[in-house]
Amino acid sequence: MENPKLIILFCLFILLPSSLSTVIKVKQGKDEPYVGVNIGTDVSNLLSPAELVSFLQLEKITHVRLYDADDKILKALAKTKIRVIIAVPNNQLLAIGSSNATAANWIGRNVAAYYPETLITAVAVGDEVLTTIPSSAPLLMPAIESLYSALVAANLHTQIKISTPSSFSIVLDSFPPSQAFFNQTLSPVVSQLLQFLSRTQSPLMMNLYPYYVFMQNKGVVPLDNSLFKSLTPSKEMVDSNTLLHYTNVLDAMIDSVYFSMKNLNVTDVVVLVTETGWPSKGESKEPYATIDNSNTYNSNLIKHILDRSGTPLHPEFTSSVYIYELFNEDFRSPPISEAHWGLFYGNSTPVYLLHVSGSGTFLANDTTNQTYCIATEGTDTKTLQSALDWACGPGRANCAEIQAGENCYQPNNMYNHASYAFDSYYQKEKKAPGSCDFKGAATITTADPSHGNCIFPGSKKVSNKTRQVVNSIQASGAGSVRFFGTRMSSFDKDLHMIFLGVVFCWFYSFLS
Repeated sequence: MENPKLIILFCLFILLPSSLSTVIKVKQGKDEPYVGVNIGTDVSNLLSPAELVSFLQLEKITHVRLYDADDKILKALAKTKIRVIIAVPNNQLLAIGSSNATAANWIGRNVAAYYPETLITAVAVGDEVLTTIPSSAPLLMPAIESLYSALVAANLHTQIKISTPSSFSIVLDSFPPSQAFFNQTLSPVVSQLLQFLSRTQSPLMMNLYPYYVFMQNKGVVPLDNSLFKSLTPSKEMVDSNTLLHYTNVLDAMIDSVYFSMKNLNVTDVVVLVTETGWPSKGESKEPYATIDNSNTYNSNLIKHILDRSGTPLHPEFTSSVYIYELFNEDFRSPPISEAHWGLFYGNSTPVYLLHVSGSGTFLANDTTNQTYCIATEGTDTKTLQSALDWACGPGRANCAEIQAGENCYQPNNMYNHASYAFDSYYQKEKKAPGSCDFKGAATITTADPSHGNCIFPGSKKVSNKTRQVVNSIQASGAGSVRFFGTRMSSFDKDLHMIFLGVVFCWFYSFLS
């Protein structure tokens, strides 16, 4: 192969796949999937806007969705890196859908007045309009088009997208996903919506709740599939038409939306999950609304999205999601579960601590290596004694340190002894979900309860020095290499290899 032209062609053949792979990575990198949170405000003692923004920053939350365009919150978000979706409430659709001037005024007052200091990324027009207030469906597209025209006039239409969140109930015959289709009575509006989203490169906003799919199909949809738990191949859901295997319900729901769009000849609109979650408490008829299940769902959801594994139909693209919701909205009307979807109580203390180690810094309450289990303040002595007896007996906690004369005997009271026993059991169970409950007598804390010579079991688990070494190893682990002594991502490696390949080919062809 001494012909220089042949050598160059050969090199291009070898290098082109790597080059294309790198280009694809660049394109994907612009739209990395993220996890955001919805912020409802039916909360007693809600944080002030300034406190709320500080809290979001503390928890490393970078994307939020509001159900209105609260001016105080939008002002507080100014000059932060937090991106926000604002909303046109359903009760404003009539005015905006009937008047271009009203739409322009809304954009001027709620978008242009704050952008770009406040990073507004999208406007959600109404919420589940097609299914909750179908009488307003004819106003939906006029409202969307009028708001978009106002964004164009303000030269903001490329930075800020417009869409409308829909309930999953607009999709019929949803499993297997390949046979799903949109409710035909809604097709005229849905078709117009999808054409608009395609034209403006905006996402289809969907509120997707595996919890409700599970509750409505108990005995058919397994709980483990709904909670993203690891499954044996025999438990995976299989689409008989495509032979695609589904390991979780959310992916199946997303793909059923994609198949429904394909049935209307739309293939270039992506799904944005504007709501998903799992309640932590419910009435007797909702026995699966528990803290354990809520923690498992949201923890596994976060890891699933940040793993960027996509769906069986679209493994190349992972939908971003917004967890419903940041706070328990205790002012919500019954049923009980309506008030218990939050990751945090209104006073910003966590309902539970998410188990998302290794998924980055999102939600700083992920302190699974630094948590302890202690007695809940105010629990009556009889309940504590019963829980203590169980922990030190059937639970096989190590309670030697709380015996008379030992390091954790003092102060000699039920709260202190129970806290030590609870933490011993919690650490023995490797902090598994549900291991710090004791029928409500225990709670998880990030504050080390050790005192004096009394060292709680959790304090001995991992030293700060060891943790730093582990984190350092993880930070330079999979997906990166060292190149001439410098750690590089696999993307950087691709660029270097392409560069070296081009130099080699050029030099070899020159010698030939």
